[in-house]
Amino acid sequence: MTFLILHGWQNHRPKDHWQHWLADRLTELGHHVLYPQLPDPDDPSLEGWLGELDRYLGELRGPERVVVAHSASALLWLHAVARGMVGAGAVDRVLLVGPPSASVLAPHPEVVEFTPPALDFTLPAPTRLVAGDDDPYCPEGARVVYGDPLGIPTDLLPGAGHLDLNAGYGSWPSVLEWCLDPAAEFTVRPTDLPRPAVRES
Repeated sequence: MTFLILHGWQNHRPKDHWQHWLADRLTELGHHVLYPQLPDPDDPSLEGWLGELDRYLGELRGPERVVVAHSASALLWLHAVARGMVGAGAVDRVLLVGPPSASVLAPHPEVVEFTPPALDFTLPAPTRLVAGDDDPYCPEGARVVYGDPLGIPTDLLPGAGHLDLNAGYGSWPSVLEWCLDPAAEFTVRPTDLPRPAVRES
């Protein structure tokens, strides 16, 4: 399998983040993993990120191609689909993690252009949404804002916040399980795992 892992705003791919942990675990298991540092993560350009996404999609290979996008990159994916950049068959499945809502993005000029497009399109691949039921970046609720309009399965994890380092998400076993088996259930990070150091805004 090939995995494309996409980070969010202000994320410089810290080693303690669950995405870095996931990339390492999948690589150890022999899968092909792309986990790029997208340009200017503190002041990202939607057009610039769309160009990078298009480039990396062209590098996906193998019998199963999986995209895992967190936060602003979940919105990046929706913009790409809305623009017709991702056609049917381009990938095999997608996981959207903690997409922020327009109300949170609007006050921040750095990311206002990532404000979600109209969700009036058909997703090109089986897609699943997972978010914290108390995500401060989507106070209206991820199911209401994204899951129901897109008609996709949505997992709301109790007390998981934005599923970032501030919420304690370094290692996250259930996301690895989903990557290997799309029928796997998402669960909160076990509380007995050591909490990672917070190095991300």
